[in-house]
Amino acid sequence: MFSVLADINWAALAIAVVASFLIAGVWFAVVIAKPYAVALGRAGAPAPASTPVTVLGPLLCTLATVLTSAVLVEALDITGIGDAVVFGLVVGVGYLGAMTFQIAINPNFPRPLYYGVLNAPYFVITSVLSSVVLVAMR
Repeated sequence: MFSVLADINWAALAIAVVASFLIAGVWFAVVIAKPYAVALGRAGAPAPASTPVTVLGPLLCTLATVLTSAVLVEALDITGIGDAVVFGLVVGVGYLGAMTFQIAINPNFPRPLYYGVLNAPYFVITSVLSSVVLVAMR
């Protein structure tokens, strides 16, 4: 299965990573900024300062996620856009969305279900987007 690394379109991977990272900036800083603070129990508190970890960490995690999807797209020989959408939904809902809720369900998140509802759509959207880009540029 790992012989497919040579078949990955690395430009497509880079585009999917950058697009997902940019969408994250808009999603978390604009679209859900206030509800996100509520979900984290930080309503009214100033936003924490950005650090290299808070900027580079999500970028590296996005890279790992998109690279994993690229390996699976190649290994499963997904060539149609419709199949790419289905694959993106399966990964987005089945892995990424579910993990978002699983991570939030602990005592450190005051509103875990709200947190999941706010975050999961980002992961589903970017999973589908990434899958479509990876397949369209094969």
